[in-house]
Amino acid sequence: MSKKFFLIFDHGTSAMKTAIISTHGEIMGFNTDEYELFHHEQGCAEQDPRDWWNSLIKTTQALISQKLVPVEDIIAICNSNQMDGTIPIDKEGNILYNCITWMDTRGATSIQKFCGGPIAGYNLLKFLKFLKSTGAAPGLSGKDILGHILWLKETHNEIYEKTWKFMDCKDYMNYRLTGKIATSYDCAILTFLLNTRDINNIHYDEKLLKMVNIPREKFPDPYPSTHILGTLTESVAKTLGLTPSTKVIIGAGDFSSATIGSGAIEYNRAHICLGSSSWVMTHSKKRKIDLIHLIPSLPGAIPGYYISFGEQESAGINLAWIRDNILYHKDELLKEEQKSDVYKIFDSLVEETEPGSKKLIFTPWLWGERCPIEDHTIRGGFHNLSLSIKRKHLLRAIYEGVAFNSRWVIEPLEKMVKHRLDPVVLIGGGASSDIWCQIYADVLNRTVKQHAHPKEGVSIGAALIASVSLGFINWDQIPDLIKYKKEYKPNPENREIYDELFKEFKMIYKKNKKMYRRLNHF
Repeated sequence: MSKKFFLIFDHGTSAMKTAIISTHGEIMGFNTDEYELFHHEQGCAEQDPRDWWNSLIKTTQALISQKLVPVEDIIAICNSNQMDGTIPIDKEGNILYNCITWMDTRGATSIQKFCGGPIAGYNLLKFLKFLKSTGAAPGLSGKDILGHILWLKETHNEIYEKTWKFMDCKDYMNYRLTGKIATSYDCAILTFLLNTRDINNIHYDEKLLKMVNIPREKFPDPYPSTHILGTLTESVAKTLGLTPSTKVIIGAGDFSSATIGSGAIEYNRAHICLGSSSWVMTHSKKRKIDLIHLIPSLPGAIPGYYISFGEQESAGINLAWIRDNILYHKDELLKEEQKSDVYKIFDSLVEETEPGSKKLIFTPWLWGERCPIEDHTIRGGFHNLSLSIKRKHLLRAIYEGVAFNSRWVIEPLEKMVKHRLDPVVLIGGGASSDIWCQIYADVLNRTVKQHAHPKEGVSIGAALIASVSLGFINWDQIPDLIKYKKEYKPNPENREIYDELFKEFKMIYKKNKKMYRRLNHF
């Protein structure tokens, strides 16, 4: 038999990353296309799903045209996605409003009206109802799907009333591919309306639906990540250059796909994804939650497994910010063209800069934070600036600040799951940087394993989900299929400086949180 392949879409916040990957995780081809994120009012973070679809077509056609593998051997498609997005569609599939993304905070007031109160910001009775059924509760920042829907209901009721289904990002793309409506457990849980007490019997909770007063019919039916949704419609198959018999696997969100793609699926292992945002994640045998640090345990891609994780809102996006707004902005002050290898230049400057960046501390909270504190009002900044600080110190401080935030997350996560997470697999675009991997090893005081294909880690995970779905492999084989480029050990010489700066990093929030709330409350 000839080798078989999957077409994989890693649909992120900044770009559509499309790949052709074999049933055993070999990357045959990769393409990417960026799209916009709209901030047209305070708290807004929207995207147009039509932009995603156009990028999907563009990247797929580019890959197929290269004739990397026989088209007839591409037997299935599997999507992964940025999670916590909300797209209202009508019965004809028309988009009624842009996708409200996971970064959008306009629902904060609506969710606080519904379940806010004096106990850690929550109404105790409603909080306990959410906690009992879902193992967590919707964030008060308004960034979750429930917050989005309540905001639409309150401020755009005509759209809410017309909505047939509220769809997450991946599920809308699957609908465009197949004409069928469904979601995966790991995405549906972010409505905070799924009962997850029995990991083998996940379902919408009628009591919670009644409490929030949203009809069950407005949500897609949930399935495991390996569920075969159907095949491509004839028109889509023709547009993409694929056969109409190509299957579409429902797939999983980027959290769950990255967990699979990292190879860190055993209970005592973890991975950190270092993309535009970041997270620390490990598998759990039981449903647990750390309410203080907002670390939940939710269903993942593997049946019978929970994933416990903490997410930070801004990671690699901090480098994009300094690139586009400070170093290579196109205005009257500086007009040189952006260099294509700018991140390699960043790496070289960071490598020549001493650990600790002359005790300059960067807080990477450019869009608020979720974990280990949920506070959408906090903002990033450079702290302890002096005249001796140069551009290279600013850059290294960003690398270190993102790592400090991951350390801030990993400490309560380890306490919750009751074991040390070591080694840690690093994936995502930021993990392409050797120096960033070493900084992570030093800051975390953990061995860091650098994924051999860090940018494609989510895509590999989605391909392996499809491979399990179609019977080519089983879950236990996955760790042996993942390759790593290098292993980084913590440098003991840097322990003292990083422990000192990490202590001050946490203190910056403690001492300034009231100021942030005064400045950024809306």
